[in-house]
Amino acid sequence: MNLKQACISTLFLLLMFSSEGFAQDKQLWARSYINKKAPALKLDKWLTEKPDTEGKFIMLDFWATWCGPCKREIPQMNAYSEKFKESLVVIGISAETEEKVKRMTTPKINYYSALDTSKIMNTVYGIQGIPHVVLIDPEGFVRWEGFPTLANHKLTAGVISKIIKDYKTKQ
Repeated sequence: MNLKQACISTLFLLLMFSSEGFAQDKQLWARSYINKKAPALKLDKWLTEKPDTEGKFIMLDFWATWCGPCKREIPQMNAYSEKFKESLVVIGISAETEEKVKRMTTPKINYYSALDTSKIMNTVYGIQGIPHVVLIDPEGFVRWEGFPTLANHKLTAGVISKIIKDYKTKQ
């Protein structure tokens, strides 16, 4: 790392931590849709069958094969897909080519997978950093969003359970 890169990295960290001290909201590297209608799902190609999302929560996982944190989250996304299969559909969305995504065999993705090579969804959500996860309720409202392992704002099975329970309680 050269001096310029080190200065930029330090400045970024200072800004990130100083803004955390003044703001109560969690850091997002995307446009916020929390408690708003989610944008329509527009994808270029399904790599799996298209899921039936009727009456279910939808978890969008924006990721890439070159992204270490994204790859480390795949087993967790697999676990969420299995644990909540009755009420949740997990969809991995990559802006990479089909060839790149299919070449990655480890870790194995056991949930639905699609391509956004035209970056329509990335643009609509304003994604600047991945992984970025969005949890949408059956009525189409975003109930959780962000970097899934962000300190003090982690996406966990407990968080998902509470969101699902709260939604069902209001019905």
